[in-house]
Amino acid sequence: MNRSLKHHTLTKAAFCGGAVAATAALYLFGPGLRVRAALQDSPKAVLDEAWQIVYREYVDGSFNRVNWQSERQKLLDKNYSSRQEAYSALRKTLEKLEDPYTRFMDPKQYEALTNQTSGEVSGVGIRLEVNDQTKVLTVVEPIDNSPASRAGLQSGDLILSINGKPTKGMTVEDASNLIRGEVGTKVSLEIRRNSAPSSFTVSLMRARIELPTVRYSMKQDGKSKIGYIRLNEFSSHAADQMRQAIQNLSKQSVDGFVLDLRGNPGGLLQASIEISRMWMDQGAIVKTVDRKGRDEEVSANQTALTKLPLVVLVDGNSASSSEILTGALKDNGRATIVGSQTFGKALVQSVHNLADGSGLAVTIAHYYTPKGTDISHKGITPDVKVDLTEFDLKKLGSQPKLFATMQDPQYAKAVTELEKIILARPTTPNQQASTAQPTTAQP
Repeated sequence: MNRSLKHHTLTKAAFCGGAVAATAALYLFGPGLRVRAALQDSPKAVLDEAWQIVYREYVDGSFNRVNWQSERQKLLDKNYSSRQEAYSALRKTLEKLEDPYTRFMDPKQYEALTNQTSGEVSGVGIRLEVNDQTKVLTVVEPIDNSPASRAGLQSGDLILSINGKPTKGMTVEDASNLIRGEVGTKVSLEIRRNSAPSSFTVSLMRARIELPTVRYSMKQDGKSKIGYIRLNEFSSHAADQMRQAIQNLSKQSVDGFVLDLRGNPGGLLQASIEISRMWMDQGAIVKTVDRKGRDEEVSANQTALTKLPLVVLVDGNSASSSEILTGALKDNGRATIVGSQTFGKALVQSVHNLADGSGLAVTIAHYYTPKGTDISHKGITPDVKVDLTEFDLKKLGSQPKLFATMQDPQYAKAVTELEKIILARPTTPNQQASTAQPTTAQP
């Protein structure tokens, strides 16, 4: 290998799937440098900045057989009456690469996606829904150690107004936008609890909230104690939350684990590597190849937190970083994979903050599973395939409490497979030693 994957692709440029990671803004040298000063106060400055990033980093050096130099000239020859017009021209140019993952984001979109990947928001820490029956904005749950939980808000509380604005007819998204705001500012919520005849008002100070991306519980399904872990996305906090989940469930003497990656669109590549290392002591995790054909491989590093049996649940919406983790566990024989064919995204992007606060995601590498499998547009085939029927999907959609219960066919099959592995394991006096607690875990 010519370079360290740790210090190049993963640390500086790594995101996969629906979530993104911002890199430091780069002042790129190359074609167009002499005109940068002239473009500084023009919408064309951002177009040229984005063009140069693609020119330098895009995974396909032929740019999908597009004359990229010519495209730059076309962008800079036009006169733009607004930034939005310039943004539209840039998007149309990027479409010629025929790569949906290389894309431009306006400042609002860029901020939303980087917030998603950071796993943090500025707000008060409540999950909301519009109740299906009452049609009233309702607190699903307060997040632990948040302003909402410290103020005593409870699941089921009705939110009647936000800063005096009635919530009747308001969507969850609209309500969330009103509740979120600058750290240190206040928001006022009018609350009604337990069908009480009168409401009360709570004033909350907005803070930086770490969003839970990992949820876990100990389940007694079948004859075994099962450590169930659901990972929603690979945010910057996902690895720490996963570590806590594995350690806490191990203390409860579970017999094995079910790791649920269904619906997980991906996220930070580095997070998928750190989490892979929590489950496997040795073996390759992923290999990437850049536009110059240079391949780099990252492997486990003897820092697994547990050696207990593991089953991984996936579906057609398990993508990118989810597929990296799944592929590593499958190819190394560390887990049995149950569910539906995964999405099939085998590309790595970097994201850049452009000069005006907008952003650009650009595909920089192709990745392969440890056995060299290219999963692009194919996905990973589970060891035990269980596809949900239309009836199953409707039932789970209308009754979300049935998800990850024995009435969820994919979860039920995962439990069956896990119990087979548990029963086949030899029982030894040292079995409890299978849970390791290393003092440090290398990234």
